[in-house]
Amino acid sequence: MENHNFVNIKTLNRDELLHLIEMAQEFEKYPNRELLKGRVVATLFYEPSTRTRLSFETAANRLGAKVIGFTDAKVSSVSKGETLKDTILMVSNYADAIVMRHYIEGAAQYASEIAPVPIINAGDGAHQHPSQCLLDLYTIYQTQGRLENLNIFLVGDLKYGRTVHSLIMAMRHFNPTFHFIAPKALAMPLEYKAYCKKHNIRYIEHEEFTPDIIANADILYMTRVQKERFSDLMEYEQVKNIYILRKDMLSKARDNMRILHPLPRVNEIAYDVDNDPHAYYIQQAKNGLFAREAIYCHCLGITLEDIRKDKTIIK
Repeated sequence: MENHNFVNIKTLNRDELLHLIEMAQEFEKYPNRELLKGRVVATLFYEPSTRTRLSFETAANRLGAKVIGFTDAKVSSVSKGETLKDTILMVSNYADAIVMRHYIEGAAQYASEIAPVPIINAGDGAHQHPSQCLLDLYTIYQTQGRLENLNIFLVGDLKYGRTVHSLIMAMRHFNPTFHFIAPKALAMPLEYKAYCKKHNIRYIEHEEFTPDIIANADILYMTRVQKERFSDLMEYEQVKNIYILRKDMLSKARDNMRILHPLPRVNEIAYDVDNDPHAYYIQQAKNGLFAREAIYCHCLGITLEDIRKDKTIIK
């Protein structure tokens, strides 16, 4: 069995992404198995997390693995000055795979270059969030029946939002049209617009957020303005509530349109949207379990064929 890292979504080709989506479909049918019985997974979270950490830990438990790790670097030897390199090398002695969230961009890539076990990137600064991206792809496929030729509207914090950066890279295989809706202070960074041009990805930029603007969306992907990324809190205060989706804004929405959000939300989706048939962010979060079960198997050399032949299903 060949092990793999899961660090950067742009290293995965179309077939690999579709393969992982098929894996996630199998786990949605039967999430409880013993495919990882006897394995140990370490979760190292240098930044706060709820959904990502819990879904990774739940995925490991539902596949029969044991989980070790920390949820706050202050309670680890990091507080004594231990370097990332030493932490990774030490934890590699105890675990078969390491799930890591870190505040420094590129930290997961660095860890993957020194670790003897697979590294799974659970978010590195404002850079990438590949596991969230996989569950987003799975949710888009689940709700639209396809990934090709979709109108995807990204709203809010496009400057620091690592989930939208990852989604752009993954969707390059599927001929999307992106609409970037953001104020100038939070606009999509030039490097990602250059990436779109390089890969012939169509995109349109907007500053207005109105029913007419979003009427043609297949996917409306809302994001939180990330206070923790701002060095100037006055700048944050100026943009934190700039776009709020309310139910009355959905009057012209397509029937197939679904509203996604990587969560947590603050004020960007009003609570009256929750019961609207277009709302899908709670189901999206649930899909994180199935996507992360697929990621574990991918990283630890378990194939789609192995999953389909699996006799350890617990019903």
